[in-house]
Amino acid sequence: MTPFPSPGYIPTDSAIAGIEVYMPASDKEDRREVVAFNCPQCGGLQAYSVEDGGLTCTFCNYYEPPATTTIGRAAESFEFTVETMERVAHGWGATRKEIACQNCSAHTSVAANTLTHTCPFCGSNKVIQRLAPQDTLRPRFVVPFQSKSETCRETMRHWLGNSWLLPADLQRLGAGAPFTAIYLPFWTFDANTQADWKAEVRKKRKSGKHTHYYWRWESGDVEHDFDDLLVPGATKVSRKLLRDIHPFNLDALTPYDPSYLAGLKAQAYEIQLDQAWGVARRKMREQVKERCRAQASAPKLRNFSMNLSYKDESWRYILLPLYLAAYTYNGKTYQVLLNGQTGEISGQRPAAWRKILTLSFAIIAPAILLFLAALWLPLPGDIPAFLTAFSMIAFTVGLITLIVMSARAAKLDDV
Repeated sequence: MTPFPSPGYIPTDSAIAGIEVYMPASDKEDRREVVAFNCPQCGGLQAYSVEDGGLTCTFCNYYEPPATTTIGRAAESFEFTVETMERVAHGWGATRKEIACQNCSAHTSVAANTLTHTCPFCGSNKVIQRLAPQDTLRPRFVVPFQSKSETCRETMRHWLGNSWLLPADLQRLGAGAPFTAIYLPFWTFDANTQADWKAEVRKKRKSGKHTHYYWRWESGDVEHDFDDLLVPGATKVSRKLLRDIHPFNLDALTPYDPSYLAGLKAQAYEIQLDQAWGVARRKMREQVKERCRAQASAPKLRNFSMNLSYKDESWRYILLPLYLAAYTYNGKTYQVLLNGQTGEISGQRPAAWRKILTLSFAIIAPAILLFLAALWLPLPGDIPAFLTAFSMIAFTVGLITLIVMSARAAKLDDV
């Protein structure tokens, strides 16, 4: 006799008294127990090793190789469905603490055995410690660290000394800032987009020596597949600085395992999935719009319109490796990011405005003196005219130098 209800069905609410209703059980993903990383040899604490890719005991150096393999862009993505959200796992999958910075409001997940805490985003030690919440989505994939922490300081020292626009003592003061290895949250999105467009295009027609312009309607269609469009899930890191250290090689994506976070910091997403998808859609729309405009037979358009549709949308929640450093110069905090996979660096640097003003004054002041000399001193022949022309050229060069150097200096700490 066939059992009732059938396997895989569970009771649900019934709108009619006395009638039992059953529904398919949710295919929930296995939510692994939270674990602690203790050495099987001595019982000490283990930490993730960037060099070896596994767990290394901080006491006896026992090494445990990684249990997962790289799968790259073949990593599974998820559709935007209720069923998907019901079956994804939550939490970090390991016992972790969370520190909340009272200075910049950043929340950072740290290993359970961490004793000292400094905010990796602003360098403040005004933090509150608590047990890390387990109600956020669990990352599905991670790009492990490949760049070693030992190279960070040398990279930063070179970066702080590669421009004369920087203060002379910056290299000595800033290079001592400690780097923090941290995994930051990112969303990736895939979608197939189809767009129909039309616009009036300005055309040119020659008639003898005359050129006439006229407008003509044109239309077209564009289809484009987006694959792994990245949207940051963190808000405490500058979008500009993140763009500067891109790209990340997503061919190195590996299924998430709590061991990758052993001894390291991480941050859960602050930007929710629906918000991130809104950002991704806007980026997709702008890129498709550019492709549509590029189809036109001439660059100048008017009355442009576009109908855009999306299909086969999917997403992933991943962690990407970064090193963060925050240093203080003249009472102001500056942030530095280093790509934990490629070693690319970006950040904020203070400008040496005194150097810029001194150089500009050194060019402009003599020009003014020469002009005054040509104007007031009784000089023979064409010397006054020559000095006047030379002083005007020197003044112009000094003024241009001041404008250009000021613009470059302003970008040093631009976020």
